[in-house]
Amino acid sequence: MNVIKCRNYEELSQKAAAIIAETVKQKPDAVLGLATGGTPEGVYKELVRMHRTEGLSFQNVSTINLDEYAGLSPEDKNSYHYYMNTHLFAHIDSRKDRHFLPDGRANDLEAECERYDRLAESLGGADIQLLGIGQNGHIGFNEPGTPFQSRTHVVELDEETRQANARYFPSIDQVPKKAVTMGIETILSGKRLLIMASGKSKAQAVKQLLDGNISESFPASALHSHPDVTVLIDEEAAG
Repeated sequence: MNVIKCRNYEELSQKAAAIIAETVKQKPDAVLGLATGGTPEGVYKELVRMHRTEGLSFQNVSTINLDEYAGLSPEDKNSYHYYMNTHLFAHIDSRKDRHFLPDGRANDLEAECERYDRLAESLGGADIQLLGIGQNGHIGFNEPGTPFQSRTHVVELDEETRQANARYFPSIDQVPKKAVTMGIETILSGKRLLIMASGKSKAQAVKQLLDGNISESFPASALHSHPDVTVLIDEEAAG
């Protein structure tokens, strides 16, 4: 693992965006594995700036997202479809037909998982996969206890995860209890993994990740089996 320490969230976001931008410059038809939540917002803001002021083009890029809540329509303001449109897609020149996210409203979620996994395979895996890390070590929505050999699957969200995401919803009662997520094996099929952690609340998870103990009780520890992982942390997360 290559660990890069940054002063603050702004520098963290800029470094992550620069790594993604370099991937796109080197391979204009790159597949970008994307994440949602609070941590990547600064990355997307910086990528939009680079597109507008430096001419960074996403015209031939494909994007594939980690996950989506079950039961939310793409138009729902709390869906990850809506998140990606708001923070990135609406502001760059990428093609709408090259944006891939799970369908959380599919009638048969198990079939949707199989479809999405085949899609990830057909794209050849992400050239670079952006990841956050949960306080309990989850990556994507892979909660503690998820088998490392898991492919895209339906997950029951831990109460801790639902509480952490409740700030985006009117109340905890409206936070979905299920999601469709890429499995750990699917994530590890990415050629390069870029994991970000910011703030004091992530310090314990970062410590556990960097300790190097590999266990399914801490999903992010699976990243130690990947040959190309960059960990970006700010000073608070490094604490």
